Amino acid sequence: MAGTPSPKTVSTKRERIAQLAKQMPGEALTSLSHHIDIEWLKEAYRRTRKDGAVGVDGQTAEEYAANLEDNLQSLLDRAKSGDHYRAPAVRRVHIPKGDGSETRPIGIPTFEDKVLQRAAVMALEPVFEQDFLDCSYGFRPRRGAHDALDALWKHTMAMGGGWVLEADVEGFFDAVDHSLLREMFCRRVRDGVLVRLIGKWLKAGVLEEGCVYHPESGTPQGGVISPLLANIYLHEVLDVWFEQQVLPRLRGRAHLVRYADDFVLVFETKAEASRVLDVLPKRFGKYGLRLHPEKTRLVRFTKPRGGPRPPGSDRDHPGSFELLGFRHFWGRSRKGKWVVKRKTASSRVSRTMRRISSWCRVNRHLPIADQHRMLSAKLRGHDAYYGITGNYRMLSLLRYQVARVWRKWLSRRSRKAMLDWVRMHALLRRHPLPPARVVHSVLRT
Repeated sequence: MAGTPSPKTVSTKRERIAQLAKQMPGEALTSLSHHIDIEWLKEAYRRTRKDGAVGVDGQTAEEYAANLEDNLQSLLDRAKSGDHYRAPAVRRVHIPKGDGSETRPIGIPTFEDKVLQRAAVMALEPVFEQDFLDCSYGFRPRRGAHDALDALWKHTMAMGGGWVLEADVEGFFDAVDHSLLREMFCRRVRDGVLVRLIGKWLKAGVLEEGCVYHPESGTPQGGVISPLLANIYLHEVLDVWFEQQVLPRLRGRAHLVRYADDFVLVFETKAEASRVLDVLPKRFGKYGLRLHPEKTRLVRFTKPRGGPRPPGSDRDHPGSFELLGFRHFWGRSRKGKWVVKRKTASSRVSRTMRRISSWCRVNRHLPIADQHRMLSAKLRGHDAYYGITGNYRMLSLLRYQVARVWRKWLSRRSRKAMLDWVRMHALLRRHPLPPARVVHSVLRT
């Protein structure tokens, strides 16, 4: 393509923005949008996924690319001219959540809007990264879920456990107060173009079941800009509050680990954990958020003492809690020491098996080799996230469950195709499922 964008040029501009924001802590930057030019939009286009679902206009990435130069120039002109750009409605779909009994709403912007939102994130991220604290890990550069898990493991191990406040924010992305979010945003960025764009994305309608409506609160979940806006909001609501107001009042150690709207608080003493549990709902309520009364709880996670307990005894038995798809609990290491272990949460295993079973049912008439290739890819993808130290048993168990469900649906290809386990084992010798793999090992540097 003619005029290929230079990632190095855009990267240099982003570094300048970061340096300026670092030199002006607590001050609002008023001139950022001049960095967004045609080369910037080309880089934003390059970073935008091309295989996502289409928005309300039905335009695909391939159709947009057919006249890319003109489309990007038109987008740039409209975005900077103010009134000429109108944020299109977001197409809302619902995806299964947890055990499948609930769903999570996801918004799908148009492809062009994804590009513009990506361009805005590229300009805003270097600014807010100077303010965000180490306790947050979600949707930040060079940080991820496994970094959050590692931090939590180190905190609980160093403290010998303690008391864990496991929290759940009800419908966070639908409950964000627009006026409060704008206020937080403008404390750091007052560039007219970007402020106007954020306002239009917040006001963009939602298309669901053929009707467009305009919610009074919430962020465009599913949009490229949404994770950054969520981090800006929770940085103020939770991170800064915990760092500046809670920690100075505590005598014991305490830590916060947050990934987007999922977070846990770890305390050394029960008394201080209980005090924070009492005030946390009030703090969130001040910002229009509500903690789930049944899913927000205090868990005793103290390090077990002594050797094995008598059968039926639960005295001093530590609890367990979940974060980021893993259940965290105390267990013996190979050397017999008490350590914090992690295993795949049962709800995540069930969700994975439902999806694999559904795929096997729909595709059971494909050639065995094709089915084997896809199932192997799914298992390797599962290991890419859940393959952490100490979780090998759950990874292996998943292989057994996949083999069972594969046999079930292969047996239903026809009445004559019933597979007993002798024939299934022979098939697995010819088409073996990939062995469980610990991708994220603490032994690797």
